[in-house]
Amino acid sequence: MSIDPRSGFCMSNSVFYSKRKPIPLPSNEFLDVTTFISSRAHNGKIAFIDATTGNHLTFPEVWRAVESVAACLSEMGIRKGHVVLLLSPNSIFFPIICLSVMSLGAIITTTNPLNTTQEIGKQIADSKPVLAFTTQSLLPKISSANLPIVLIGEHDNSGSKAKFVSTLGDMMKKEPSRSRVRDRVNQDDTATLLYSSGTTGASKGVVSSHRNLIAMVQTVLGRFNLEDGEQNFICTVPMFHIYGLAAFATGLLASGSTIVVLSRFEMDEMLSAIGKYRATYLPLVPPILVALINNADVIKAKYDLGPLQSVLSGGAPLSKEVIEGFLAKYPTVRILQGYGLTETAGIGASTDSVDESRRYGTAGMLSPSMEAKIVEPETGAALPVNRTGELWLRGPTVMKGYFSNAEATTSTLDSEGWLRTGDLCYIDDDGFIFVVDRLKELIKYKGYQVPPAELEALLLTHPEITDAAVIPFPDEEVGQYPMAYIVRKAGMDLSEKGVMDFVARQVAPYKRIRRVAFVASIPKNPSGKILRKDLIKLATSKL
Repeated sequence: MSIDPRSGFCMSNSVFYSKRKPIPLPSNEFLDVTTFISSRAHNGKIAFIDATTGNHLTFPEVWRAVESVAACLSEMGIRKGHVVLLLSPNSIFFPIICLSVMSLGAIITTTNPLNTTQEIGKQIADSKPVLAFTTQSLLPKISSANLPIVLIGEHDNSGSKAKFVSTLGDMMKKEPSRSRVRDRVNQDDTATLLYSSGTTGASKGVVSSHRNLIAMVQTVLGRFNLEDGEQNFICTVPMFHIYGLAAFATGLLASGSTIVVLSRFEMDEMLSAIGKYRATYLPLVPPILVALINNADVIKAKYDLGPLQSVLSGGAPLSKEVIEGFLAKYPTVRILQGYGLTETAGIGASTDSVDESRRYGTAGMLSPSMEAKIVEPETGAALPVNRTGELWLRGPTVMKGYFSNAEATTSTLDSEGWLRTGDLCYIDDDGFIFVVDRLKELIKYKGYQVPPAELEALLLTHPEITDAAVIPFPDEEVGQYPMAYIVRKAGMDLSEKGVMDFVARQVAPYKRIRRVAFVASIPKNPSGKILRKDLIKLATSKL
């Protein structure tokens, strides 16, 4: 098999191979991701710090708490294959819950605290959890589900009809039991069930195995050279997202690094935390990076950013202006980018140096042990370098499938393990991936993903709307926001505000419609699919 050393492309099978050093994977079949992470040797002292209060957990405290919580869960009857729901903002306790659940071979499913009761209800109905961990303030969002509840943090149980079974604080105090029943966990068993915004409306549960997460951990450790000593990471990313869960809540523990946790994203708190906790790594989404450039002089005068070595950007490729603008204002900080999907445990491609990031507009080179194909969407033919087609990925982090949704699984994963990403890309002569467009058309609002089909389905339930289409509208501050094209029923005088309010009442804030236009008809192709490209052109031609 001859592989071109420059691009990684192999002529004989039309596969692109990663140019990075393959990740070492454990050969023991009977291994869960919690045991894998906890058994890695390192010299780290403090695992998690709460940025607001300064409360922290040392590594011994984390692993003791994980043992205690797992023992309590086991006594409650939680077994391998059971699903446990976690509804919580980022906190230093979020990781303990995830690690405890996964150590038993049970499955963790997380959800965005901003989601509405209705949205969370759909996920509960689909994933069928047997227990939920949540905070007092978020309890009303799941109280109607009638699940047994473990409360996290401060609480007052008076007047609530919920079935409280314990508190996380009490569980963490328990002596870890010597004799509890342990199911044997295999690397192929399911570890996480995270919901990804589908393109066809309903979000789908992504089933990732212990093997997938172990490979994710190994990739992250290799990428940041964390074998050479500990670093301090600021966790700005939501832990309910795959990247937050697999890297910040769990994976980085394996290196002995310290994670400084922000319970919600707040610019001032994030910038203060860099100096206060000597943070070396800062993960961001592109709109925040732009804000750092635009306000650089004020920021540098007010905050100590001296310890910062790297910013990690994900969500969308960065332009030349943004990269050079950042490097000019912050010359001692390197800028690294990443590309991944929930379906690939957040792994796919990355730039691991400033030189690589200077391939402007790239998503990066293939992650270690990852293979890619560029496939012509119409014919299914695999294409060589510099040709645009759909990116397919195969590797150790690719999901097992979608939860109890065989149809969605077979349309996304083929029998050889190739995952169709829904992104139109090309790979250049040096093996850099460039994302040209999305086949899947998700709207990226501040790093959140908004499926247009979900909003369209909702709009069609309005009595005065005959047809609707939702498109991404470009915006410098947030990336993109949802814009709706509406066909009103004859004789109706529905207003733009009426449309926006109708949606705002039923969805999380990041999914709200922020611009409306009324049209006589929605352009569609012969098979009835909305021609979003035409609408995007129409919307942006007026800019």
